Amino acid sequence: MNNAGTSLKSRIEELEKEEIIKALKECGWVMARAAKKLGITERMIGYKINKYGLRIKEVRWSEGASEEHEDNQEQKESHEAIK
Repeated sequence: MNNAGTSLKSRIEELEKEEIIKALKECGWVMARAAKKLGITERMIGYKINKYGLRIKEVRWSEGASEEHEDNQEQKESHEAIK
């Protein structure tokens, strides 16, 4: 068995999910372009998006939340520097 406690199948699925998200981001969330980039069909990327429960709004929100936090932190630091 695997020492990390995760199966090979689950590790492969996690990698696949990450690569799909990465391709979607790089292709402006256009499934057809992301599928082409990954070398799979539009039907297959649609299946995998559903399989992994990916929601563009959720992924964008989580990214936006971290970016917003960074922006707020930068604004605080610049205001403190002005004082």
